[in-house]
Amino acid sequence: MTAIQWSDGAPIYRQLKDRVIAMMLDGLLKPGDALPSVRQVAAEYQLNPITVSRAYQELADEALVEKRRGLGMYVTEEAAKKLLSSERDRFLREEWPLVLERIQRLGLNMQDLLGPAKQGGEA
Repeated sequence: MTAIQWSDGAPIYRQLKDRVIAMMLDGLLKPGDALPSVRQVAAEYQLNPITVSRAYQELADEALVEKRRGLGMYVTEEAAKKLLSSERDRFLREEWPLVLERIQRLGLNMQDLLGPAKQGGEA
């Protein structure tokens, strides 16, 4: 795992879970990969093992990881597909309406939005 900056805005277990999900979406954790052990994560980030266990349990409850008795937690084969689908749905439902509202409020058009991307590609 990489360095994590904890915020006061959400419970630590939720932030840890979100970080693992981000690592799955970014391809840093692939299907079949083992998650670091609860003890390892707890020691590295100075967390209570119960906090780490709760984050891992939620991932297991959502079938993103599976427990292998005596071996640990592993990313499931369907985790990336499930996450991509649910994160896209969440983005379109929760985040996109706010972005669209801001675009309209600022009077931006498609050329304004795509211009910086096109200029970056031509350099």
